[in-house]
Amino acid sequence: MIEKPILTSAIVLVVLSIIVLGLSMPYYLADFNAFFGQVLAEAHGMIFDIAVIGMLIFWLNKNGEVRQRIRTYKDEIDDFRLWESEEAAFRTVGNIKRLNRHGIHEINLVNCHLARTNLNYVNLAGSNLNSADISNAFLIETNLENTRLNQTNLENSNLNQAMLKGAYASGANFKDAYLIKAQLENAFLIKSNFKNAFLMEANLTNCYLTGANFENASLYKADLRGAKGLTFEQLTKAKTLYLAQFDDEILNQIKTNIPELVGK
Repeated sequence: MIEKPILTSAIVLVVLSIIVLGLSMPYYLADFNAFFGQVLAEAHGMIFDIAVIGMLIFWLNKNGEVRQRIRTYKDEIDDFRLWESEEAAFRTVGNIKRLNRHGIHEINLVNCHLARTNLNYVNLAGSNLNSADISNAFLIETNLENTRLNQTNLENSNLNQAMLKGAYASGANFKDAYLIKAQLENAFLIKSNFKNAFLMEANLTNCYLTGANFENASLYKADLRGAKGLTFEQLTKAKTLYLAQFDDEILNQIKTNIPELVGK
């Protein structure tokens, strides 16, 4: 039966047909027209049942296939975790994009190697990228809202217009990174490294910037109003603060001590 299910089904069908037709024979002979009408009525009901059950089975199968694919993509990401190679990076990115197509954006990418990859326009909102290597990567307009980026390496990456609102990026490395017009509102950037970074027109309002390094960083037109933990000393080594916006206390210190950075 297990080895030949089709043959077994055919045999069962023939046996049941013989039994049913045999038992129904007296009714056929007694009043064929009335009995045949009842058979047709039952046939209509059977067709309806088959249609409903068929659609339900199809929906369940499709859902099962989708869940299985999602599980496979996540398992592959786990398989490539900690593997520092180009193949691991590009295959992980492929799985991220496939998960996005299924509406999945909260992905566990802790310790993943994603260097030199293209993550432009990808949705990673709410994902965990702690200690991941995303250096020299492209993340233009990538959604990293509320994402965990603690100790993440984003050195020399392009995050222009990326969404980082509410991101947790304490100790993250943004050295030489491009963050032009990036949205970093309410982000946790404690002890993050922005050395040589390009933060032109970036929104850093209400950020947590205690101990952040802005050495040689370009903060042209950046908005740092309401930044918490930001001190005048952190800004003294910046490349430019021209047209940047600060709270009055820090702005007055800058204009008094380093007016060349904000312009006349």
